[in-house]
Amino acid sequence: MAATAPPSPPSNITCVKKLSESPNLNSIPSNYAYFTNPTETIASDSDDLIPTIDLSLLTSDNPDQRSKAIQDLDKACQEWGFFMVVNHGIPETLMKNMLEVTNEFFNLPEEEKPEFQPKKVLDPIRYGTSFNTAKEKIFCWRDFLKLFVHPQFHCPHKPDSFRDLLLEYCERSREVVRKLLKGISESLGLEESEMDKALDLGSSFQLFVANFYPRCPNPDVALGMPPHSDHTLLTLLIENEVGGLQIQHKGRWVNVNALPNSILVNSGDQLEIFSNGKYKSVLHRAVVNNKKTRISIAMANGPSLDTVVSPASQLVQTKGCVASYVPMKYKDYLLSQQSNQLNGKSMLEQVQIHD
Repeated sequence: MAATAPPSPPSNITCVKKLSESPNLNSIPSNYAYFTNPTETIASDSDDLIPTIDLSLLTSDNPDQRSKAIQDLDKACQEWGFFMVVNHGIPETLMKNMLEVTNEFFNLPEEEKPEFQPKKVLDPIRYGTSFNTAKEKIFCWRDFLKLFVHPQFHCPHKPDSFRDLLLEYCERSREVVRKLLKGISESLGLEESEMDKALDLGSSFQLFVANFYPRCPNPDVALGMPPHSDHTLLTLLIENEVGGLQIQHKGRWVNVNALPNSILVNSGDQLEIFSNGKYKSVLHRAVVNNKKTRISIAMANGPSLDTVVSPASQLVQTKGCVASYVPMKYKDYLLSQQSNQLNGKSMLEQVQIHD
């Protein structure tokens, strides 16, 4: 039986933007303290270079260039579950304008925001704080805006320029995802269009997630987002030149230092399921700082909500192996993940078949 959406978390919890602007705030409240040991937020720059995918080569008419790009994509998905995309075709001005209008939204007067607070966790417009305050004991140092933008498009009516900018950015980001997933389909040994057909990507679910991480007086004990994997196939992320994303690679946390005008991409749980575990979803987290507000925009891209996602039949049949994941409708997966607190890859573990 399909799950039904539970009520939204209570709205009486102060957003961290307002909390961070409190006079004489020298330390955070105890219910924002994730760590007792300040060294737990420390990460290093990776000894290995984070993979970079040149999208212009992946879509090149030159078969050698395209073949090399597909090999690079395969290696990035297998070894990292994360990569940076350059030459992606999204204008730098559009990316900057999106970050600016997102900042404008979070800076609207607080009395104008309650109309965007949801009644249910899958309402198409959701403004809130932390991740799911109804389930959490320790809160994230983060405010958010989540919007369903495909196949139906939803957007707040303010700021005035938000709708037009968001519509264009969503369309262009879906085009990037479409090109990447074609390459990934081939890197799995499938036809270029196989993932598109199997997961009904013409009606793909796309979720816009804006994250606002204000300055934090105790960045060594707070977290913007705890370690988690995404419910998606691929998540695209841009940020306002203030770093804070960390990914887990070879068992340790690594800082992500984005190349100028690049898009950060991480593989999600649905890609791990579809690839039957060949491409693992990446654990990542967001750390905060005491100097500047960080804003990031994540575009979460999944199958259609009604698609029952399972390992690709060709991968299971032709490789002579068994499916490692139980089929599950994507909408049910999404609802279950969004209705609980974030905890590593706990949602994915529920559909894994263990020997």
